[in-house]
Amino acid sequence: MTIDAIREFIAADLQAVDRVIRTRLHSDVVLIRQVAEYIISGGGKRLRPALLILAAGAFGYRGPHQHELAAVIEFIHTATLLHDDVVDESALRRGRPTANSLFGNAASVLVGDFVYSRAFQMMVSADNMRVLQVLADATNVIAEGEVLQLMNCRNPDIDEDGYLRVIRYKTAKLFEAATRLGAILGNASREAEDAIAAYGIHLGTAFQLIDDVLDYSGDHTTTGKNIGDDLAEGKATLPLIYAIKHGSAGQAALIRHAIEHGGLADLSAVLEAIRQTGAIDYAREQAGTESRTACAALAALPDSKYRGHLLQLADFAVTRTY
Repeated sequence: MTIDAIREFIAADLQAVDRVIRTRLHSDVVLIRQVAEYIISGGGKRLRPALLILAAGAFGYRGPHQHELAAVIEFIHTATLLHDDVVDESALRRGRPTANSLFGNAASVLVGDFVYSRAFQMMVSADNMRVLQVLADATNVIAEGEVLQLMNCRNPDIDEDGYLRVIRYKTAKLFEAATRLGAILGNASREAEDAIAAYGIHLGTAFQLIDDVLDYSGDHTTTGKNIGDDLAEGKATLPLIYAIKHGSAGQAALIRHAIEHGGLADLSAVLEAIRQTGAIDYAREQAGTESRTACAALAALPDSKYRGHLLQLADFAVTRTY
């Protein structure tokens, strides 16, 4: 299953979201336009806006607010990317130079702030306190996740539960917010809203776990990232955590040293340790469990094409190669 069929199903809605994005990104400040246009036009799956549209459709909503809120979700995501690349000192994203490598760290941080604040202007225009509550809570939790990740950088002692907490805050929370907003637009019951929000958080967790897998097993021409980027930044993701726990004493010491010091001097040996311990298979299994849990949560929703595509999206999250 590819995401193309899902995009085709909601193509008109995604085009409407893109029009909102272009309009709302306008600024009289030239540098803001340049940086914002660069990051928005850099591709990406538009997965989070798609989630909101599919969730709204699953509850029968077809109005214009979904396009505005889907753009808000994408703006929040875009702002976190701009800030993340500065924090991580990243030079490549989706196969292109990062905004900070082209425009500088200061410009990336400040334009990220602009995109965040524009998202909040758009939230207010929805004139719905539940929408504001969901998005305000989500942005706060995401910020906590960013700080947790920073605290755990170069920390080989983080365990699986600690790592899952980071990715549920940093990544999965915005997936949850997107699906919950769709339910709110569709006037869903609180039970149904909570069910599709659970789908979102488990889907987001599965998505991030596969990102972790692809960092050690993907093709850089497909993923747009180099193998071992997370290791170079000292990030202890699930494949490394598992390999430390289940590898030999020598392998554990090697991986711990690599996390503590960053860089890729030991990449080949780390990749071999990951292979020998079955860490990639384990991480894929955990992602599969999250995906199945997400799908189970959709049992509370009425059958529809929108629900079917949400199920397909959960499959895509764990079978993708990019």
